[in-house]
Amino acid sequence: MSATLDIDLLRTFHAVARLNQFRAAADHVNRSPAAVSMHIQRLEAVAGGRLLERDNQSVSLTPLGQRLLAGTAELLRTHDKVLSELHGSSLTGHVKLGMSDEYAENVIRHILPLFTERWPNVVLEITIAASLALRDQIARGRLHLALAIQPTGKRPDPHALATTTPVWVGSATRGLSTPNSLPVSVDEPLPLAMHVADCPYREVMLNTLAQSGRAWRVVLSSPSSQAVETCVEAGMAISMVDRSRVSPLMRVLEDLPAAPPHEVVLLRAPDAHTDPITDLLSAAIRQHFSP
Repeated sequence: MSATLDIDLLRTFHAVARLNQFRAAADHVNRSPAAVSMHIQRLEAVAGGRLLERDNQSVSLTPLGQRLLAGTAELLRTHDKVLSELHGSSLTGHVKLGMSDEYAENVIRHILPLFTERWPNVVLEITIAASLALRDQIARGRLHLALAIQPTGKRPDPHALATTTPVWVGSATRGLSTPNSLPVSVDEPLPLAMHVADCPYREVMLNTLAQSGRAWRVVLSSPSSQAVETCVEAGMAISMVDRSRVSPLMRVLEDLPAAPPHEVVLLRAPDAHTDPITDLLSAAIRQHFSP
């Protein structure tokens, strides 16, 4: 009897490949981690080799796994489309999601494809904006959900998805970040790569410098976190980024004023609290951020 590719096994494999964790994939496909491991083993038997390299933190695709992932993506889409056309979709609608630029790549790459595959008849509209602008759009009802950053209050938000510590950074190899290269005199302005207005980190940068009496000048102002980080890595300016986003081409500048901690929150429009589509997207995002 010739080998066949089981749709359930493929769906589990795609979830593991995209989420890079067995636990997260198990939650997504509503199975136990042991069942996910068994699915992968059965699929590897059919494929004729190892599909994943695993360690304690994450998994990565082998060359055979990469070929299987690319070769079966359309198969899964076609399968789900046929079932939807035969039985009708259990959920339709339109959901507007906003997020800050710092988290856009991760959410778009790892969370939204799984959501749209599961609910193909849901129309998803994405807006990228600074956190304070997202909060305003939520208040005005222009977005259903928004993933944003805010300063941690005296009492941290118990529903926050994660906490983060912004740090001052400069280039690890060029210009301003070399030892003792920052201006010593408070009258000599620090060159800054700035986030746009409505970004909490812009306010933190300016407030901490003002409190310490440091002068500054703007080298770059951009809505793109990638542009800000590239400017820092090139040695043209210093800036403030999440500690998790400090790249090998950056170094943390310990001699500048420390910033207060911040938290990642999922904001929701008041009129979206009973919307099942918003519930599902909110659950998918929260699940991805779960430790």
